[in-house]
Amino acid sequence: MAEDRRTRRTRRALRDALVSLVLERGYAALTVDDITGRADIARATFYSHCRDKEDLFAQVATELLDELSARLSPVVAGSSVGFTGKPVLELFRHALDERDLYRIILRGEGDGRPLRDFTDAFVRRTTGEFRDRAERNGVEPRIDPELLARAWVGEQIAVLRWWLEHDVPPMPAEEVTRMLLDLAVHGRYWASGFDLPV
Repeated sequence: MAEDRRTRRTRRALRDALVSLVLERGYAALTVDDITGRADIARATFYSHCRDKEDLFAQVATELLDELSARLSPVVAGSSVGFTGKPVLELFRHALDERDLYRIILRGEGDGRPLRDFTDAFVRRTTGEFRDRAERNGVEPRIDPELLARAWVGEQIAVLRWWLEHDVPPMPAEEVTRMLLDLAVHGRYWASGFDLPV
């Protein structure tokens, strides 16, 4: 039990050190010594948890997505149609809780690999949910579910990055969610101010 706590504390220290240093200096300039110095842990301890700084960043991004999935699961499971906006709101709330980590991932630090991994995992989860939702409701998707998921995830990531890069978010998470929900339900044509052709 004590070892589990110590391991969690060490992993959190490594995560916090990585994030703060990337925000200060950029990822490319960092060394393992920088990270261990900021985390106040020995190099041997670092290497008992990860191979190098790339492995650390990949692990941190995976853990972030796991945390997000855990927060989204009860929200998604409680929705039959899925256009409630609740999963999007939970995403934005999670991003606000982990703002700095989201920022370095969404900026493409680390040669963009954590962003690609994060996006691909998010797309896989979303594709599965879109397919399950269609099946539950007895409908046939008009667009390939993976393409639909990639469009949806890309939209969320672009808006999320813009929202998080402000020192103070330009609007509350609830307002962004409402707008994205309107966009999902009514489409870009309607959102641009045009009436749908009769």
